Amino acid sequence: MNLADRPLATVAADLQSGRRDPADYVATCRDHIDTVESDVRAWVDGGKPREQLAAEARALSARHPDPDSRPPLFGVPVGVKDIFHVDGLPTRAGADIPPGEVVGPESEAVARLIRAGALVAGKTVTTEFAYFDPGPTRNPHALGHTPGGSSSGSAAAVAAGMVPLALGSQTAGSVIRPAGFCGVVGYKPTYGRVPLDGVLPVAPSLDHVGLFTQDTSGTRRAAAVLVDEWHEGILPGERPTVGIPNGSYLEQATADGRAAFERAVDALKTAGYDVRRLSLFDDINQLNSHHGRLMAAETAMSHHDWFDRYDEAYAAEMRALVEEGREVPVADLADARRFREQARDRVETRLAEQDVDVVASPAAPGPAPEGLDDTGDPVMNVPWTTTGQPAVALPAGRVDGLPVGLQVTASFGADERLLAWAKELASAVAGAA
Repeated sequence: MNLADRPLATVAADLQSGRRDPADYVATCRDHIDTVESDVRAWVDGGKPREQLAAEARALSARHPDPDSRPPLFGVPVGVKDIFHVDGLPTRAGADIPPGEVVGPESEAVARLIRAGALVAGKTVTTEFAYFDPGPTRNPHALGHTPGGSSSGSAAAVAAGMVPLALGSQTAGSVIRPAGFCGVVGYKPTYGRVPLDGVLPVAPSLDHVGLFTQDTSGTRRAAAVLVDEWHEGILPGERPTVGIPNGSYLEQATADGRAAFERAVDALKTAGYDVRRLSLFDDINQLNSHHGRLMAAETAMSHHDWFDRYDEAYAAEMRALVEEGREVPVADLADARRFREQARDRVETRLAEQDVDVVASPAAPGPAPEGLDDTGDPVMNVPWTTTGQPAVALPAGRVDGLPVGLQVTASFGADERLLAWAKELASAVAGAA
């Protein structure tokens, strides 16, 4: 499948300046959606109708006739994962419970994009309640392979060139992993820097709003709109020192995944980066266990009322998670929350001791698995979701024709520096595997 090239930074600049007309551009996007959606299946109900999207684009142009005063995402069509509430669009969350149960005010993240001039192109497919039970979405690079989850539709829509920007969320690995599988840029901000208001909760101590683009410059443009207290003037300065985790954490990757990762590390060295091996996550089994207990317990609380009324409507994976979470003792939940803070402190201390600016690791254990019944394993992402540190997935070549990604993380709150560094890091590893 030929994937359209729709980098957000270029598209946004053209729309903002008047070199492209929003109505014409969304018509082009709708044409492309109509061409590939039957194969990829990224959208809930195929996305917004063409006529509605065109009318919204014309109304936007009427409100902002002067290119010099147009907002930064003027006319950009956006896919929105179907756990975000959007005015005028139902929230189904990939679930079978009655749609009238899943209601709420519009997501603050969506509202920020709309205020910045974006046009919601429709809801994108999610796994059931953003957990593991997959929807119909396929990987645009190989239709018989998973696009990852739970932000499957958003990652696939961007990878297939249907839209240049899409919202996702991550509670374990649901932004970084599908970005790696689909060969796009995925960004998970520092925990709490994008509000979760209007997003269906999974586990609030772990939930992050994230996004997908085809380019790191576009990621920065969108982040400046979404992230609280974004400091646009922060520049990266010198090249970052890159840390590489040793030990059991990396051993969770497949043989192909580790080989691809080491090629990316070699590419960074060739590009002149100072690369240092360091010990991180020596307690990876304990960390994974605490993450799992915390996620299960808080998911059970988030679904307490729904599950009591509609437990038979839940698919197997989600039902098992809620039932497991209901058995977690309060003391274990408190321990898991405390462990999260301690894990972050340990990582931050280790990075400071070793004078490391960013950590590079695989975005997923390997390339996207074959089949659509399994969205892949989030183990490479779980530590960074637990600690809440910012992460970006960068395309890092291919294995057997399938994309693989490099996950790059930074200190808590250092989102601006991470994304400023991301452009050169992405260039260094683009053809690594």
